[in-house]
Amino acid sequence: MNSTNEMSGLTRRTFMTLAGGAAGVAALSSFGIPTGWAANKPKVAPADVSLALDTTDVLVIGGGMAGLFAAVKAHDAGADVMILSKGRLGSSGQTPFAKGIFVYDPGVAGMTLDEFVDSVSRSALGSNNPLYTRQMAGNSLARVKELREWGFFESPLYNNCFKRPIAERSIPLLERVMVTHLLKENGMIAGAAGFSADDGKVHLVAAKSVILCTGAGGFKPNGFPICDLTHDGTVMAYNIGAKVTGKEWNDGHPASAENPAACFDGWGNMFEQKPTTTGVDIRHDLGVDMNYRAYVAGGPVRMGPPHQQETGQVAGGPYMPLEFMRNAPPGGAGGRHDDTPQRQGKGGPPPGMRGPRVGGSSSGMAIHKSEGLVPINDRCESTIPGLYAAGDALGSYMAGAIYTQIGSSLAGSAVQGAVAGEAAAAFCSSTVAPVIGKETIARVQEEMLAPLGKEAGYSPAWVTQTLQGIMIPNFVLYIKKEKLLQAALAYVEELRDHHVGMLRAADFHELRLAHETANMIISAEMKLRASIMRTESRCSHFRLDYPEVDEKNWRAWINIYRGEDGSMKLEKQPFDSWPVA
Repeated sequence: MNSTNEMSGLTRRTFMTLAGGAAGVAALSSFGIPTGWAANKPKVAPADVSLALDTTDVLVIGGGMAGLFAAVKAHDAGADVMILSKGRLGSSGQTPFAKGIFVYDPGVAGMTLDEFVDSVSRSALGSNNPLYTRQMAGNSLARVKELREWGFFESPLYNNCFKRPIAERSIPLLERVMVTHLLKENGMIAGAAGFSADDGKVHLVAAKSVILCTGAGGFKPNGFPICDLTHDGTVMAYNIGAKVTGKEWNDGHPASAENPAACFDGWGNMFEQKPTTTGVDIRHDLGVDMNYRAYVAGGPVRMGPPHQQETGQVAGGPYMPLEFMRNAPPGGAGGRHDDTPQRQGKGGPPPGMRGPRVGGSSSGMAIHKSEGLVPINDRCESTIPGLYAAGDALGSYMAGAIYTQIGSSLAGSAVQGAVAGEAAAAFCSSTVAPVIGKETIARVQEEMLAPLGKEAGYSPAWVTQTLQGIMIPNFVLYIKKEKLLQAALAYVEELRDHHVGMLRAADFHELRLAHETANMIISAEMKLRASIMRTESRCSHFRLDYPEVDEKNWRAWINIYRGEDGSMKLEKQPFDSWPVA
């Protein structure tokens, strides 16, 4: 019996017949069904897009918590500052979702700063950078006091309180600008360029220093509020030679098994809450243990408090130190995940983690602060002089490769933004303003607007959906083994080599999607190559074919950089060290 699509009048039998051959693509298009390849119908001509030029000392890219403090502190240190933000100040990325900010107050913490850092290192299995762990905790109280003065804790919406310090300092702010290129001259950062859908212009800013506060990213998964984050800053920096780290780790935020794509249904109460502070409570959370259980026993998984799941045991899986199992006796040697009573949590589950859960809602994102640009010191400086990063754009390994402290992500973004702002301002004081040549400007404009000039090509939405189908399966991204990682890599390389150059755009919205899609493909390649290279299981990276922690060979981070031939290169960087130039 044929089933009929009510909107198109196309029967299932006809659909399958048409889709089976090369002529099917054109036929499907005639029925109004979107296809990957199609003629472009541009509403904007590249030649009609005007250019706006600006100069500043410090250019901050991003309008979240890290960007706020980077701009304020750079200004207060004497630098001219400008902000470019892909979204609205305080209202895009992960910042509006974050409602808890960690405060280390020595008077009430219950442990010394040294004890806090040591405990985080034990939970992170040594994968954290203790200098950034200490920096976050030691400066958190000062940052929270400033946020309180700006009214941060008075409303669930952050735009007004973020605007207050920016307006008081008359810091120029351009919102809804999709930055696509970082500029480098004579081996140093020289500025950035992007386009605005609001004024229809290309904006190029020459700057002595740039601070990336662009957040992390994913593969536009449904069910978790990170859909506008696509690793733009990371990929732009990689393209001009910066080293990147942390791509093998995975964030384990779930979604509701009922209507899993309904992000607000699952997490809306987080958006509606006023922010609060959190105290010391060191954990080993948001790894891939739920993904492992679903892989072995089937999903969805019923979630309770952290680490509390359905009764019954599942052998094997990711390793967790016994000390950080909820209600376990302290000082244990550790063990595999199971569902013994010692894992029963105290209190209720976090919002969005009640009832049956499914994984994949944060697919493509790593643990907070564990991926991004490789720092060369504790001042948030990257491997390119003058280029800094803060928050989830910096691979600081503040908490290592597992989420160890609730609220530390937001606190870390505030602290690192302030550190980067002051460091960038100091850098500018002894740096000559860059001169960006006409040839560079013309090349950047041409590359940026290229999808608008395509007569035909692939829809960014279709390529994104193809990428999601390759990367999001549990047995590729989370529960890994080499054969499947290599298979996925072959598909991603095809997207990189063939599809990216044929992405089309009819308007500025599609142009943004085209650049986001290209960035996600590069990020996917990074994740697959790093996951293949790390032949062990640790924290939020789990290999079925290498299920043990390998202390002999893998007390190291993986850095990724672009080789002279344009290919992707990987290297080890031992824990507790800075990268080799």
